[in-house]
Amino acid sequence: MSMKTMIYARQLRKRMTVAEKNLWLMLRQRRLRGYHFRKQAPLGQYIVDFICHEAKIIIEIDGGQHNEDRVIIEDQKRTRWLNEQGYIVQRFWNNEIIGQLDAVLNVILELCNKRCPPILSFPHKKRGEGTI
Repeated sequence: MSMKTMIYARQLRKRMTVAEKNLWLMLRQRRLRGYHFRKQAPLGQYIVDFICHEAKIIIEIDGGQHNEDRVIIEDQKRTRWLNEQGYIVQRFWNNEIIGQLDAVLNVILELCNKRCPPILSFPHKKRGEGTI
């Protein structure tokens, strides 16, 4: 990955769309059943909207420009490459995130559970608690 890609990813993180911000609030800090997601993450020559490396899932949020023929072709090429790397790409429209966030989260959780079933975790001790 080039330095240019990394810089561009940082810029994208700072100017997320409303839909991306809404979804990120639900995915960040392992809020979706403990799955770890990163936002605007470089992968090869691409920057993906959201990625869960453990489940090998990529979530893309698309606006209206993704209906244009040239963009559709580029998205297909991009998805093919990401699939070849072992990732599943799930796309949602901006309006789905804004209007049906719970349904979107259920789809994402189902994909995560299929690809990387959750393991039981034991509660951690609170800071300052010790054993005697």
